[in-house]
Order: sequence, then structure tokens, then C-alpha cells
Amino acid sequence: MEELLLQTLPSKEQIQEFPVFQNLPLQQIQVINNIEQCLALEKDLKNCALLGFDTESKPTFTKGEVSTGPHLIQLASAEQAYLFQINAEILHFLKPVFENRDQIKVGFGLKNDAHLFRKKGIELNSVIELSKCFSAFGFSNPMGLKNAMALLFQVNFPKSKKISTSNWARKILTPQQIEYAAADAYAPVLVFEELLRLGLLPKHIPNTSLKLRIRPNKIKAETDA
Repeated sequence: MEELLLQTLPSKEQIQEFPVFQNLPLQQIQVINNIEQCLALEKDLKNCALLGFDTESKPTFTKGEVSTGPHLIQLASAEQAYLFQINAEILHFLKPVFENRDQIKVGFGLKNDAHLFRKKGIELNSVIELSKCFSAFGFSNPMGLKNAMALLFQVNFPKSKKISTSNWARKILTPQQIEYAAADAYAPVLVFEELLRLGLLPKHIPNTSLKLRIRPNKIKAETDA
């Protein structure tokens, strides 16, 4: 039985005083826009037991306008972020990753992503919605990524509305878009690992074997310490 860890969320003012979240450095963020790049990283990507996951779409402003997204799909391990600028060929390359039941994909606010993927003929398997994994802390409502990072790590995870509503279909992403998109996939990996360490993941998620698959060297070091 999970022990209830009653917590209060830091206020907006308190979060502003926290240290700013340390994102992956730019050399560990790869923007992918052709199938040759996909094939070069295929082995590394398919060997990841755990992937942070998010998508971005060009915003729609006209009433009744249907989104043609996702225009960017972000996947991240604990060491690397991959930002895929989507076309039919790249989407086909990614399909086995999203449908693979042995690769866990984690993120926040993924309900709309599942809908978009289904329209593209992709069924998401082994995807965990982290926003609903905080009941052990006494939170019954879904938890956003910014609050989750503040609660677990006491860091200020920046969320810019200007960047989130920018044109994600543009051919060359801005440095700000690249950093924002990578962080949204990388941070869920940290959240998942911390919930796993605390033993607070939902019961249907396997524990020990999963730990060994995700970060075998890290877990071994903790065991030896």
C-alpha cells in the first residue's frame, strides 16, 4: 500500500525563487529532418527502455481550422533529446517505437497526442500519462510538468506561452524552440525516474526489472554504495 505523502505545492512566487531547471546541453539535442538522420540513430533509439515524449503543432487560430500536426515529435532519454520534424517518411520510421510495448514512453498532457497519432494510423502503446501519478502526494487533480518539477526537484521549469504557440512547422527551428521542445521531453524522464525511485508509480508498471533496464549502471552504483 502506498504511503500518502501529503504535500503542498510551492506557490508561483516560491517557484520563481527556485534555481532554473538545467536542460540538456545543446550538443545533446539533435534536430532530425530526413530519413538518413533517422537511420543513423535507429539503433540507439530502439535500445532505449524509457523515452520522454511530447509533440508540438503549429497553432490554429481560425474557428473550425483543423490541425495538420504534429509538426514536431520530441523523444528523449536521460542523455539525449531527438526532435523529429515530421513528414510521412519520418512518421513511418517512428511508428514502431510508439507501437512497441517494450519501450515505455512518458509525458504530460498526452491525451491530445494520442488522438493526433490515431488519425495518422499509429496506436500508442506503453505510454504513461505522468500528470495522473501524484495521488500518493495527496493530489487528486492532474499535475502539470512545471508543478511536478517544482514539487520533486525544487526547480523552476520555465514555460513560455510565446514559444509554445510559435510556428512549429517552420523549416528551421529557432534556438528557443529547440531548447523548449527538448526540455518538454527530457524533464518527464527525470520525473518518471524519481517516482520510480520513490516507489510511487502506479501498480501496473513493473518495478525492479524496469529499473535495471532503464539505468543499469546508475542502479548498480546506488546498490553498491
